[in-house]
Amino acid sequence: MFDDFFLRAIIAGVGVALTTGPLGCFIVWRRMAYFGDTISHSALLGVALSLLFELNLTVTVFVVAAIVSVLLLLLQRRQGLSADALLGILSHSTLAIGLVMVAFMTWVRVDLIGFLFGDILAVSKADIALIWGGGVVVVGCIAWLWRPLLAGTVSSEIAEAEGLAPERARFFFMLLMALVIAIAMKVVGIMLITSLLIIPAATARRFASTPETMAVVASLIGAVAVIAGLFGSLTYDTPSGPSIVVASLVFFIISLLPKPHSRRGGVIGGNRS
Repeated sequence: MFDDFFLRAIIAGVGVALTTGPLGCFIVWRRMAYFGDTISHSALLGVALSLLFELNLTVTVFVVAAIVSVLLLLLQRRQGLSADALLGILSHSTLAIGLVMVAFMTWVRVDLIGFLFGDILAVSKADIALIWGGGVVVVGCIAWLWRPLLAGTVSSEIAEAEGLAPERARFFFMLLMALVIAIAMKVVGIMLITSLLIIPAATARRFASTPETMAVVASLIGAVAVIAGLFGSLTYDTPSGPSIVVASLVFFIISLLPKPHSRRGGVIGGNRS
C-alpha cells in the first residue's frame, strides 16, 4: 500500500487535471497560451502580497490574477501596443516584482521552489477539499458558459448577433483561469501550471471529433499524466511537478505518431495547412 501523502497527491492531481481539461481546450482553440503564462506568473506577486500582509494565500493569488486579467482586457482596447507586447510586459513584470518582494521579506521563510514548481506531495486534506470544491465550481461555470464561449471562439461577430454576449463570456473565462491557477498552484507550481492546461488539450485534439469530446478526453489524459508522473517521481526520485509535465509531454508526442485512415482537423482550431 502507498503512504497517505502519495494517495493525497494522486487525488489532488486528478482533481486539478479534471478541471484544467475543458479550460485548456478553450486556451488551445483561442490560442491564449501566452495569456495563461501571464496570469500564472502574476501568481507569485499574489504570494508575496499574501505573505507581506498575512492574507489567505489562495484568495490573494486569485484576486491578483483577476486584476491582471482585467488590466489586460482594458489595455488591449488601446491601440498603443500589441497584445503580445502587453502580455510580455505584464508577465515578466509581475513575476519580477513578486521575486523582489519575497527577497526583501527576510523575516519570512519562503519555499520559493515549491511555489514555482509545485509541491504536490505536501498537499493536505484541506488542499484536496479546496481543489475539488473549486474544480466543481469551475467545471460548472464552463458548462454554463459553454455555448457563448464556443460561439465566440468560432466567430465573435456571429455570437454577438445571436445575443450570446461573447465579451462577457470571455471576461468570466479569464476569471475562471485565475481561479484555477490559484487552486492548482500547489500541484505543479506557478511556472508549470500553464503546461497542464495546454498539453493535455493539445493531445486530446488528435483523438476527438467534437469540442465536447475533446474536453472530456483532455481531462482524462491530464488525469493519467498526473498518475504516471507521480509514479515516475516515486520510482526515479524526480521532482513531482515537472514529472507530471514530462508525462503529459510523452502522451503528446505519442499523439503525433501517424494514425492510419485518420482525418485531420475535426475540432475547432484543428490542424491547418
